[in-house]
Amino acid sequence: MASTCPMMKMKQQMDHPCFGGDHSKAGRIHLPVAPGCNIKCGFCERKFDCVNESRPGITSRVLTPEQAVARVQLVNNHMNRQKGPQLKVVGIAGPGDPLANPKTFETFKRVGQVFPEMTLCMSTNGLFLPEMLDQILAANITSLTVTMNALTPETGARVYEWIHYGGKKITGTEGAAILLDKQLEGVRLASQAGLMVKINHVYIPEVNDHETLDLAIKARELGATIMNIMPIIPIGLFKDVNPPSDITMELIRNQAELILSQARHCKQCRADAAGVVGQDINLEELEMQRMAG
Repeated sequence: MASTCPMMKMKQQMDHPCFGGDHSKAGRIHLPVAPGCNIKCGFCERKFDCVNESRPGITSRVLTPEQAVARVQLVNNHMNRQKGPQLKVVGIAGPGDPLANPKTFETFKRVGQVFPEMTLCMSTNGLFLPEMLDQILAANITSLTVTMNALTPETGARVYEWIHYGGKKITGTEGAAILLDKQLEGVRLASQAGLMVKINHVYIPEVNDHETLDLAIKARELGATIMNIMPIIPIGLFKDVNPPSDITMELIRNQAELILSQARHCKQCRADAAGVVGQDINLEELEMQRMAG
């Protein structure tokens, strides 16, 4: 697999608000076309939605590939009219795992045909990453986020309820070990192929916090270029966990930054987020305006 030119890779990173670029100067849109998931994280809760709630796994509705392209057009036109930051990045981050949903690649194909100038990105848990890397590259995806919440099967068994792999639901350390092996292999192969790779890490006090810095070291060794450490949102199995304080998050990010570049402006976006990070567009209002003419 051929690697991307370093200068091209740097330019893509500068244009991408989630990969070190200026998030105030570039808009992004997440297309919620991937509802199915191949693992169950203990902190994942997708049974309800509130338009004022912002967290991963949340979307007001799942889109078809055709509807997704229409939404990109709608948001792109709106941002062009505002004459401010322009839409630069089109990503798929759920609400499940993109690699567990065939419509992911159909959507990327359609978006690429209509908007060839857009940077395409994907967020995945990495379970299917090694076996589907060729499809990712063929889709002209240049930015990849892999969420890794453990560096040992023992810790992984505390974070993940199960994985679905090889036609079987696998729990405990066995399932966590398979997921970890696929994540490590996938990050290594994706980096070697020239993709920009970011590691997302949900920081859970007294569960996986002892592995965070070691994970940063491993990610750097495998070729990842940036890491995003996010505080746990107390829901699901972790509803009673006290989330880390802002001071704790600042401290751990400062320590990790000595190892690997850190993303600090992440807002733990919804699966249907659109616009500038931290200034999301009200899609419901925008679609109502379109229908009203």
